[in-house]
Amino acid sequence: MLVNYRVAEDVAVLELNSPPVNTLSLPLRSDLLDCLFRALDGVSIRTIVITARGKGFSAGADVDELAAGAALREPQLGKILEVLDSSQKPVIAAVHGMAVGGGFELAMACHYRIFQTGTLVGMPEIKLGLMPGATGTQRLPRLVGLETAANMILNGNLQPADTLKDTRLCDQLVSGDLLNHAIAYAERVRTSEIPRYSSAPLDYPNWQAYLQAHRNRLQPGSVAGSKALDALGAAFQNTFQQASEIELALFIELLHSKQSQALRHVFAAEKLSSKVEGLAANVPHREVARVAVIGAGTMGAGIAINFLDHEIPVSLIDITQPALERGAQVIRKTYETALKKGRLAETQVRSRMELLTTTLEMKAIGSADLIIEAVFEEMQVKEEIFRQMDLLAKSGAILASNTSSLDLNYLASRTNRPGDVIGMHFFSPANVMKLLEVVRTERTADEVLATVMSLARRIEKIPVVARVCDGFIGNRMIEEYGRQAGFLLEEGCLPQQVDAALEAFGFPMGPFRMNDLVGNDIPWKVRLRRYKTNPSTIYSKLPDVLCEKGRLGQKTGAGWYDYFPGNRKAQPSAEVNEWIANFSAQLGIKRRNFRDEEIVDRLVFALVNEAAKLLDEGIAQRASDIDVVYVKGYGFPPAKGGPLFYADMRGLPFVQRTIKQFACGRHGEYWQPAALLQRLVAQKQGFFD
Repeated sequence: MLVNYRVAEDVAVLELNSPPVNTLSLPLRSDLLDCLFRALDGVSIRTIVITARGKGFSAGADVDELAAGAALREPQLGKILEVLDSSQKPVIAAVHGMAVGGGFELAMACHYRIFQTGTLVGMPEIKLGLMPGATGTQRLPRLVGLETAANMILNGNLQPADTLKDTRLCDQLVSGDLLNHAIAYAERVRTSEIPRYSSAPLDYPNWQAYLQAHRNRLQPGSVAGSKALDALGAAFQNTFQQASEIELALFIELLHSKQSQALRHVFAAEKLSSKVEGLAANVPHREVARVAVIGAGTMGAGIAINFLDHEIPVSLIDITQPALERGAQVIRKTYETALKKGRLAETQVRSRMELLTTTLEMKAIGSADLIIEAVFEEMQVKEEIFRQMDLLAKSGAILASNTSSLDLNYLASRTNRPGDVIGMHFFSPANVMKLLEVVRTERTADEVLATVMSLARRIEKIPVVARVCDGFIGNRMIEEYGRQAGFLLEEGCLPQQVDAALEAFGFPMGPFRMNDLVGNDIPWKVRLRRYKTNPSTIYSKLPDVLCEKGRLGQKTGAGWYDYFPGNRKAQPSAEVNEWIANFSAQLGIKRRNFRDEEIVDRLVFALVNEAAKLLDEGIAQRASDIDVVYVKGYGFPPAKGGPLFYADMRGLPFVQRTIKQFACGRHGEYWQPAALLQRLVAQKQGFFD
C-alpha cells in the first residue's frame, strides 16, 4: 500500500507512503481514494488526518505519468479532491517539508491545514509549461487572496508556509511532532461547522484590470501564463464546479502543447544528467571538507562562493596581494548585495566570510581535499599550476581544472596521480549559473568522478559528464555556431539582424550581443590557438579585425555595437555595418538578403550537427545531456527543449535536407551531415527514440 491507514481513537490517519517525495502517481491516488472511503464509511471515525512519510507531504504529479497520460486516468486527482471537499467529516492536512503542485492542491482541498514550520508550498507547474489542473486556480485565491495566488501561480516559485500564516490557508503553524498536533486539532474541530471555502464567493474590485495587468507583463510566448490567467478569471464568472472544469480543460490543452513537452523534457533531462553510465552505485566517495581555489579573478571568486554558500571552508590563492584583495572584495560585495536584498541575514554573511582564507602561499593547498585551478586559459600556465598541485597536495586530494577547452588528458599526464585529475568547468557567473561540465579524463578514477558528481549536487549545480576533446560539449558546439554567425555577416547579414532572429527564437541574446557582453577577445584567443594547432581551419576574419581595432565589447564601450557611458544597451554601429559591407566587397562576395528562419536554421542546425558528432564519439553520454548543457549554460530557449529535442520536433529528415542544402553553399565543408544524423534518418528514428 502506498497509503497507510490507521486509527487513533476516533481519528483516521491516512499516511502517504511513497518516499522520498510522495508523487501522486496512479497507484498512490487509487490507494488514497480507497483509504478515504474507508474512513468516511467507518462508523467510529469522526475526523480524518492526511499526512505523509519521507522528505515532504507531496511533490505533486509524477512527471513521467504526465507524458504517458496516466496522470489523467481515474481516479484523477480532481475527483479525489471533490470527495475530500464534500466530506461530512472534518479533514485535516498535516503538512511538512513541502507541498508542491498537486500536493499543494491536495492540502488545499482539506478543510484545515497544519504546517510544520519551514514547510515550502507552491505551484511550479508554469515552469513545465503547465498550470494547476486540479482546482488550484480556484482554491488558492479563496485561501490567500487573488494577488498572492496570481503571483504564486505565475512565478512558480516555492515559499515558506510561514509567510502565509495569516491567511485562510494556514490554520496552525507548529514545530515539534506534527502528527500529535494534528490529532489534537482534530479533537478540537470534530463538532465544529466544516469550512467550505470552495463555495465562498470571490471578491476583488476590478479583477479584470488586475488580471490584465499581469497579462501585459507575461513573457512573450508564455502560453501557460495566459491560460492560468484565463482560469483565474473563470473563478469570478462561474460556479466553482464550472470554473474547475474550465481549468481542467485548459490544463489538458497545455499538457499536449509542444512548449510543455519541451519544458518537461528539460526537467527530466536535468534529473538524468547526474547519472553516470557504467559507474557502479557502490563506488566509494572521498570526503570533501575543505576546498582550495587557485586564481582569485572573477571566475575563481565565483567558484569559491559556491562552496562558502554550503558551509565548506575555502582557501583562495593568488600570486599577488592586489589580486587576492580584489577576489575577496568580489565575494564580500556579493554577500553584501544579498544582505541588502534580504536574501541573507547578517549572521549568515559573517559566517560565510569567516570560512574564507586568502593567501599568497601555494602550500596552503596541502590541507584541501579538492583543489580547483581557475587561472588564465593558457596551457603553459595551467601546466605549471598542475605541477605544483601534484607536488603540494596531500594524498587523495582531487586536482580539478576549470578549463573550458584545453586538453585535460595532457594536464593529467603531467602529474604523478592522473587518476585524481578531473575537469570542473563552471559557467560565468560561477555562483549563479547552475551548469557544471564535469570532464572525465582517460584515467580519472571512478571514485573521483563519483565524488565530484555528488559534490555538484551538494552545491546545487546540475552536473553533466563529458569526455575530453577540444571544447568538451558546450564550447565545441558553440564554435560551429560562432563560425556560421561570422559567415552570415560576410554573406549579407548585419549583427543586429542575426541577433534579432535568435532572440525572437527565444535566446536571451544573439551571438553578437553575447560576445560583446563576455568580451570579443575571449573567443579571439581561442581562434588564435586554433590557427596554430589546426592551420587549415577557417573562420570569418571579421571578428579578428574587430578585436584588432580594439572593439572588445561593453568593457571598451565598442564591439559589434556601440555603447554609451552609463548605458549598456547595444546600439547598432553605422561604422561596423559599413565596414562589414566593405569587407564582403573585398572578398568578392555579393551580399544577399536572409530570412530570419534561415538565420535560425543556419545557427541552430550547426549546433545539432556538431552535437550528433559528440554523441557518436562518446564525448557526451546521452542526447539529453547536450540539451541540458545548452539550456542551462548557453541560453538555448527552454521552451524549445534544447538543440536535439528541437531537432526531433522539426524532424530529422528536414534537418538533414537543410544541412545538405547548406553544404552546397559557401564553406560547405563545414556542413557535412554527421554520421549519426544520417543513420537516424535512415532508421526513421530521432535522437530520443
